Amino acid sequence: MTTRILLIDDDPELRTLLCDYLGRQGIEISTLHDAGALQQWLERDRPDVIVLDVLMPGVDGLTALGRLRASGDDIPVILLTGRSDDIDRIVGLEMGADDYIGKPFNPRELIARVEAILRRRRVSSSPAALEHREPFRFGRFTLDFESRTLKAADRSQILSATEFAMLKVFINHAMRTLTRERLIDLLYGPEDEHTDRGVDVQVWRLRQILETNPSSPRLIQTVRGRGYVFVPDGEQHVPQREYA
Repeated sequence: MTTRILLIDDDPELRTLLCDYLGRQGIEISTLHDAGALQQWLERDRPDVIVLDVLMPGVDGLTALGRLRASGDDIPVILLTGRSDDIDRIVGLEMGADDYIGKPFNPRELIARVEAILRRRRVSSSPAALEHREPFRFGRFTLDFESRTLKAADRSQILSATEFAMLKVFINHAMRTLTRERLIDLLYGPEDEHTDRGVDVQVWRLRQILETNPSSPRLIQTVRGRGYVFVPDGEQHVPQREYA
């Protein structure tokens, strides 16, 4: 099946370069020069991934991303940022971006990031991957693996692919300290270039969903100088010597 990308960037040279390169790789790519018409575009056409520039005139990338997530749309989004600091990347991940790439970048890296996101989506929704997996109960929550739905009392929430993937990693390694490097390996593969800071932001997002008081987490606890540990019963964890 042909991968379909919607590129939104106000740089005409970049749009032309990526259309030419990605087209030669068999990828179907459409472009917009700003994000003002994104919602209307999605009503008539749904790409596999949106590649969204952060800094644009009119509706900027972060505003467009915020509108998408506020509407409940979890379509995969990769942010492009030309800033050398981490502020756009951190804010973007906090708002629900699936990944980010700093400019300038090699188009091959963009393809690799797109393929990684789509691969995670396929795995998380594959019936084979979910076969015989019973709902997992922890704290006040129940996670339904088949529907990616997190339930608590009379409330339920469908997790994004990224949120679901990280929670599943924690569940599969409950009560074991996971370093940030190990989390990156488990989530994206050993060759991925995600940063420790990116993992911290993803954990922060998950804590906003799970924790009664995210500033004093009980389920996903920090092990100082090591990483994180998932504690299903929310009790205080005594760190073990070995890393998972």
